[in-house]
Amino acid sequence: MTLKDTSVTPLNEHQFTERASALLSFVYGEARADGVLRRLMQLIESYADAFDATPRPLWSEKSQVLITYGNTVSAAAPDVFPLDELNRFLGERLNDTFSAVHILPFFSWSSDDGFSITHYLEVSPDLGDWADIRRIAEGHNLMLDLVINHVSRESLWFADYIAGTQPGRDYFIELPANTDVSRVTRPRNTPLLVPVSTRRGTRHVWATFSDDQIDLNFENPDVLIEMLGVLLNYLSQGARIVRLDAIAFLWKELGTACIHLPQTHAIVKLIRAVFDYLVPGVLLITETNVPHHENLSYFGDGDEAHMVYQFTLPPLLVHTLSTGDAAPLTEWAATLPPLPAGCTYFNFTASHDGIGVRALEGLLPEHDISQLLELMKRFGGHVSMKTGPDGEDSPYEINITYFDAMKGTRKGEDPWQIGRFLCSQTIMMGLQGIPGVYLHSLTATGNDTNGVQRTGHLRAINRKRWQRDTLEHLLDSPTTPTRSVFERLTKRLKLRRAEPCFHPDVPQKILELSPQVFAFLRGPLENGRRLLALHNVSDQPQAITLPDGLKGRGWTDLIDNLASPDDEKLLLKPYRSAWLVSQS
Repeated sequence: MTLKDTSVTPLNEHQFTERASALLSFVYGEARADGVLRRLMQLIESYADAFDATPRPLWSEKSQVLITYGNTVSAAAPDVFPLDELNRFLGERLNDTFSAVHILPFFSWSSDDGFSITHYLEVSPDLGDWADIRRIAEGHNLMLDLVINHVSRESLWFADYIAGTQPGRDYFIELPANTDVSRVTRPRNTPLLVPVSTRRGTRHVWATFSDDQIDLNFENPDVLIEMLGVLLNYLSQGARIVRLDAIAFLWKELGTACIHLPQTHAIVKLIRAVFDYLVPGVLLITETNVPHHENLSYFGDGDEAHMVYQFTLPPLLVHTLSTGDAAPLTEWAATLPPLPAGCTYFNFTASHDGIGVRALEGLLPEHDISQLLELMKRFGGHVSMKTGPDGEDSPYEINITYFDAMKGTRKGEDPWQIGRFLCSQTIMMGLQGIPGVYLHSLTATGNDTNGVQRTGHLRAINRKRWQRDTLEHLLDSPTTPTRSVFERLTKRLKLRRAEPCFHPDVPQKILELSPQVFAFLRGPLENGRRLLALHNVSDQPQAITLPDGLKGRGWTDLIDNLASPDDEKLLLKPYRSAWLVSQS
């Protein structure tokens, strides 16, 4: 195939207003749509000089994202803000490794480590200021979160609601305490309706995630205009990738599951249209921790998200490497449908959240999922629960660092943790899409049990905060897992950036070579170049016989200069990976 820069066709004003009008009419009805559109165009006009509408390429093989909190790395000196220290760390340790940096919510917040925002347009003063953010954006594509579903109960909007004053008075969903909400899909097992003392007495408001995260009411178009204003501000500050947090729960309609409703998809399409009109090439990614077929719906017809999270990959890789059986991973990967034009996957294994298990529904038998959960508990992890429509609790996510999830197999802990972990990351990096690497994966961070005890929150196990001097000591010491993993992962990331077969638009073909080997082919390119990725997911050496069509092609291994397999077999040591390239 011939690779060209993947770029969008920008919308002109007529095309945008026509598309926006249709979407707003669907969401709010024709009678209100014209008025909402006029307000939207006035909002856009107020940012008329803030954007360059020249289309930019969406991605290339160099596209790689680092995921981090603004304060994951902090200086010992009290006068150095964490965002400034993060920028230094990027320049000194990760120069020319990542094209983009996802800084998790850095706004003023009250809980959930930033995902309960009190002020959308204010950088948390504990982290720094907008100038610090812009400096990071000068060297990397900035990815940030639009926490669109809910706000902190300490926000000014919610203070308006309590006082019964505008504008926030009508921004939230108020229901009688005895309302039947049993059909609502929940990611938590806390009550959905939260009692709040207001000037009108006790009222109950909708809170999908916690009693400090109060859902916004998008049936009120004022809320949509407010959030689009926040979005335009983020774009004006240099955002090049926007993550729609918890977007699946946006629209509520009693009597339904209140997830993935058509109005939600229409609002995602509207945001995408704003991007294609104002900043063509800025990427939209939806965060929907749900079974795979539901996740794919956010591509729409190529007119919604540019990227969706590959939520199946993290738990399925843990299962694969803890059992030594690649068959379920191979079967799942082989069923991935062709991607719409201008769309790709965001591949990851770890993030600030836990390892979601909902994506395994229908892929693994229940007993395999149960064994996986018990194994993660043995390795120091926890399991968070959600409440289903039947009122029963079920597992929602595993809380553990990805490095410690690789401590062993079902037989118990063993000496292969580093090799097993590197294998998991190499698989993720090679699959079609754009890889996202959590900073704690680069540093081989273990479970932060102290953080869990200190905060009382299970997700704190995977949100350790490094003091820069402590981290530097581990990176510079000759025998630490931190140094070993950091050096080998950054080396592979740089190899990946230089390999055109890893362009997100290059197709992949899954191969069935052995139950203990996960293998896929990327390419061929127009010049005949292709890449064969091989991964031994077991603790035993594997002799791999290449299919006839792949023999004798003069393969060269990018990772370890493995002997060219021009003969019949290739020996792959436990948990080793090979990226074999051929030009013929």
